[in-house]
Amino acid sequence: QVQLVESGGGLVQAGDSLTLSCVASGGTLSRLAMGWFRQAPEKEREFVAGIGWNGATDYADSVKGRFTISRDNTKNTVYLSMHSLKPEDTAVYYCGQGSYLGSPQAVRRDIRSWGQGTQVTVSS
Repeated sequence: QVQLVESGGGLVQAGDSLTLSCVASGGTLSRLAMGWFRQAPEKEREFVAGIGWNGATDYADSVKGRFTISRDNTKNTVYLSMHSLKPEDTAVYYCGQGSYLGSPQAVRRDIRSWGQGTQVTVSS
């Protein structure tokens, strides 16, 4: 398992954009599926986006068209670019490591390790 550290969260207004980063250490991400999840207060953690080792992507319906997941294997980093943010996007966002050569869809139910999370707050 790799160690994951998220960054880039903050307080923004509705309609703004924000990009989260997830940097891995202790191993390479290049052959791993990766995902972003979020957890709002008093709600369960939910899938946001996944990216396969080959760059294929998968998104939750609630963020499709607004969020983009990407990876830079040279930097061992996965990104989540968020646009047109809404108050309901407010949550702690977590990066998760999926399986070796995994698909982005498999990330929805197969996470091997988590980062510590980064808070995103969207004001109306």
